[in-house]
Amino acid sequence: MADHEDNDLNHEYRALVERLRVAFDSGVTRPLDWRRGQLDAMKSMLEENEGVIAEALHADLRKPPQEVLLGETALLFAEIKHARSRMERWARPRKVHTPAIAQPGRSFIQPDPLGVALIIGAWNYPLQLTLAPLIPAIAAGNCAVLKPSEVAPYTSKMIANLVPRYLDRNAFAVVEGAVPETTALLAQRWDHIFYTGGAAVGKIVMKAAAEHLTPVTLELGGKSPAIVDDTADLKSAARRLAWGKALNAGQTCIAPDYILVSPGRRDALIAEMKKQFTEMLGDNPLASDDYAAVVNEKHFERVAALIAQGEVAIGGRTDPETNKIEPTVLLNPDLDATVMTDEIFGPVLPVIESDDLDASIEFVRRGDKPLSAYLFTRSRASEQRFLSELACGSVCINDVMMFMSNPDLPFGGVGMSGMGQYHGQAGFDRFSHLKSVMKRGRFPDPSIRYAPYSDFKTKLLKWFA
Repeated sequence: MADHEDNDLNHEYRALVERLRVAFDSGVTRPLDWRRGQLDAMKSMLEENEGVIAEALHADLRKPPQEVLLGETALLFAEIKHARSRMERWARPRKVHTPAIAQPGRSFIQPDPLGVALIIGAWNYPLQLTLAPLIPAIAAGNCAVLKPSEVAPYTSKMIANLVPRYLDRNAFAVVEGAVPETTALLAQRWDHIFYTGGAAVGKIVMKAAAEHLTPVTLELGGKSPAIVDDTADLKSAARRLAWGKALNAGQTCIAPDYILVSPGRRDALIAEMKKQFTEMLGDNPLASDDYAAVVNEKHFERVAALIAQGEVAIGGRTDPETNKIEPTVLLNPDLDATVMTDEIFGPVLPVIESDDLDASIEFVRRGDKPLSAYLFTRSRASEQRFLSELACGSVCINDVMMFMSNPDLPFGGVGMSGMGQYHGQAGFDRFSHLKSVMKRGRFPDPSIRYAPYSDFKTKLLKWFA
């Protein structure tokens, strides 16, 4: 029975991809006016369904309205505006130097749309992380199939209902479902696969893509460190770290995953963070309407179990009725415990004592390259060392996560935290083939490169080279 269902899905999705490929091959996606029209339609979809979007995200994650704006729609509006205003420039041929040996001639790079892309979204920001990759895919002139996360079912259903109402049905489609549907989608031939999620599934995606030699973008995660050095403004650092961990109940791939601070400043930092959590969420964060829930019971139980892996300095309470967990700061965790080896993806934040910047950088470098890294400092020398000695996807100095607000900054991981970047022109280029073109003049056509060869021709070629 299962094999029969798998075959049915494969047949259905093969037909879907072919339908979109016919649209792409017709050239409908190539005119810039069509691309602008689709971006405008997405903007209208977000504006006209603000209430519906907020309801779906609250149903899935209990997101407060301001976090819907901060973490979901505001970023999409910014990306749409940025792409729409710069798309024409990005799509132009890009002139490059032509060497003397190829004269007369000119050389340029022509961005070409890839074709039909598969975009697999994530559940923690289920609207933004599904639609954000679609923006550069549209700007670059592609067709796409969206696969929202089934872990956020209300938002998935909303996307499936809204996208066909606003975007070109011949060029875009939404497929809902879980593992069987995703597996069947990955079995198809795509021109690009864009996946946001965990490394374990990222490996599955990459293995499936290898069957057709399909290029992939993997936006994964990891343990993003926050280093607080001895020159840092503790009040500012505490406020921003608390915000970064409380936002979306810590279910953010670039949320600070642990803090490194010197023994002499640890207690002062924790005391200040406790004040900041209280100012933002009150004495009982579990009852706050400004605080999101863990997405489901399975993830709630996983994150709640991490609290026992250290000494609770802040928070620690949980509510299984609402799947809420207080922002929790842990001291002295075992470095081999799950809370220090796996991405937390929840509102639990271990604090590790580290003597100085040298020790902190060495600690981070012993693990996989993180998706993001944060340094709080007032020292220019510390800042430069941090930037030059630590490999990671993105960096924020004296704040957390705010690089996401700038469409001109490419976003993506390195190593186990991902491959490929998007946002702004990086996203446009990711969904394009940058085709190399040389156009030659017919005259003159010196015989230097043609046989018969001679010592004189060889000398000339060496001179040109």
